[in-house]
Amino acid sequence: MRISIIAATVAATLVLGACSSNVVNHQQTDTEQTKTNMTMSTQNVLFDQSPLTYQAPQFDKISVQDYEPAFEAGITQHDAQIAAITNNPADPTFDNTIVAMEKSGAVLTRVSKTFYNLASVISNDEYQRIEAKIGPKLTAHEDNIYLDAKLFARIEQIEANKASMNSVDQRLVDYYYNKFLRAGAKLSDAEKAQVRDINSQLSSLATDFSQNILQSFKQDTLLVSDKSQLAGLSEGEIATLASAAKDAGKEGYLITLVNTTRQPILTSLENRDLREQVWNMSANRAIDTNGPVLVKLAQLRAQKAQLLGYPTWAAYVTADQMAQTPAAVYDILDDLAPKAVAKAKDEAAAIQQQIRAEGQDFKVQPWDWAFYSEKVRKAKYDLDESAIKPYFELNRVLHDGLFFAMQKLYGITFKARKDLPVYQQDVQAFEVFNEDGSSIGLFYFDPYAREGKGGGAWMDEFVTQSDLLEQKPVVYNVLNIPKPATGQPTLLTFDEVTTLFHEFGHAAHGLFSQVKYPSLAGTATARDFVEFPSQFNEDWDIDPEVIAHYAKHYQTGEAIPKALLNKLLAAHHFNQGFDTTEYLAAALLDMEWHSISAGTQINDVAAFEQKALAKHDIDYAPVPPRYKSAYFSHAFAGGYSAGYYAYLWTEVFAADAFAYMTEQGGLKRENGDQFRRRVLSMGNSQDLMQDYIDFRGSKPSTDALLKRRGLKK
Repeated sequence: MRISIIAATVAATLVLGACSSNVVNHQQTDTEQTKTNMTMSTQNVLFDQSPLTYQAPQFDKISVQDYEPAFEAGITQHDAQIAAITNNPADPTFDNTIVAMEKSGAVLTRVSKTFYNLASVISNDEYQRIEAKIGPKLTAHEDNIYLDAKLFARIEQIEANKASMNSVDQRLVDYYYNKFLRAGAKLSDAEKAQVRDINSQLSSLATDFSQNILQSFKQDTLLVSDKSQLAGLSEGEIATLASAAKDAGKEGYLITLVNTTRQPILTSLENRDLREQVWNMSANRAIDTNGPVLVKLAQLRAQKAQLLGYPTWAAYVTADQMAQTPAAVYDILDDLAPKAVAKAKDEAAAIQQQIRAEGQDFKVQPWDWAFYSEKVRKAKYDLDESAIKPYFELNRVLHDGLFFAMQKLYGITFKARKDLPVYQQDVQAFEVFNEDGSSIGLFYFDPYAREGKGGGAWMDEFVTQSDLLEQKPVVYNVLNIPKPATGQPTLLTFDEVTTLFHEFGHAAHGLFSQVKYPSLAGTATARDFVEFPSQFNEDWDIDPEVIAHYAKHYQTGEAIPKALLNKLLAAHHFNQGFDTTEYLAAALLDMEWHSISAGTQINDVAAFEQKALAKHDIDYAPVPPRYKSAYFSHAFAGGYSAGYYAYLWTEVFAADAFAYMTEQGGLKRENGDQFRRRVLSMGNSQDLMQDYIDFRGSKPSTDALLKRRGLKK
């Protein structure tokens, strides 16, 4: 999953949290005591709580012109509420300070969640203009709160007297106390001024980085005029490229990029020169615009870390995560890297053999890998991707696969809510119910790639669950599946099926939250924990009962033949050397960029990348990093700076948990209820490792991870 859109655009540079949706404090109450004397036009729907089910946004009534006045009004309201807390003449208490902060900022939270979520899925020039304008204002607003000495004095006093509180209240106090400390609340006035300046620059630069990538998706395209160059693609895939060209006002076949270095089209494209063009377009995108931006971001983060008493940004970030130190991260990455590269080289040898068998004498290059590894897979498993896809039609996978598995595991059901407005015509809305008929919350599903939509796949929230604020969750999942030509079915690769299951793991984490305080609810956990529920959810797509229920031919309805299914399952760990190496290379790049000390000069992004990969013996040319630096949004605009390692860290938990659940009988309610109660419902309301121990009975081991990735038998 990608980090909270709000956090990605604003809070990531301010370090306001992990994979959560807090631009301010998750607060959505409009009580009389939080009202200010600001004038609010009744024409702006963002000023007031939505009357729709569970405060779902009124997408059909929101205008882009509403955002700026709503941001201004929200900041004004929040300023007044925070001032009232700060200047309260009564002695500071948990209720009059901490709880009051949890309840503050209703308008700002509402407009921020709506704007930043939509800016990632339907962005245009106006969204980008507002984003660039409002980012520095929100940064300054956050600094005004968390660098306020008088307010921090109240927090300190509550922290010192928390012993009599219950454990959840203590955790919330610690949350705020640490948030103030990590923002720089104990710095001198001169140092605070430096932090403010750095934060302002970071906010603007992160916005620039993000917008440059959106621009790249529009500009970095390849128009093919000769259909014969597309040999190897199916007629449906060619029709999709033709449709993309037509939508762009061009004639021919338009190849666009997905967010990773690897491009799916390279699996089938026979024309080697065209493959090389596509790969180079992918690997070199945004380097001119984002190269200087990312260097400055890394340098400013190092400066900020030094001001806050840390040797590097990586040290600052990990201190607030489960890993605790960069050394712990490097240990796990460096331990796995040689195993992954060795397996990738074995895979390359098989590819090279395939190339020679076809009478070719070139050495495998990055643009060859997907094409020839698919041939190797076909030969080894007699498995053809084009033979698989007809059994994975999107709606059937969603309803008969994902929803079926979730009903078996958790007893939940999904009801389409066509009465609710959506922000784009392809988005589907569902209400989610427990087995007893009680409603859990709302789930929106946004499957297709389109212009103005960020690459990748993610989950986020429009409304965060909170018992304090009497809020049920409103969450959404985003995928970037190529939309087929009109009248054609949406047939998924098995990787896309897995992504669908993965992202709903995040959605389940948000939907099942049963936490009092919004700042501790749902996915508001450490980044190196938040990917655990999503990675755990992935493996249900190959559960025998689940896959038998959804893997059916889109035309005939016939179940996938057992022989074909067995081949698919046997090939499940195929190419894991490549997959693991490209991931580790990206994770190590992220750590190295954020392990520089203040004052480090970097003049060449490509040279820095090469040196970083060589340092960890993972500079294997045929397998480039999943993300090169210039389009590495996780690290430079998505809130995962010095945190991309989290996907591997949490996969240890996910693999161990799935293996344990399999031992306990697999897909059954008792297992699901236990996981829901012990992990998914808890948010960040207690120690995260304790959540896992409560579920599993022990800490996780790495054995299941190595088996899951095919690196150990």
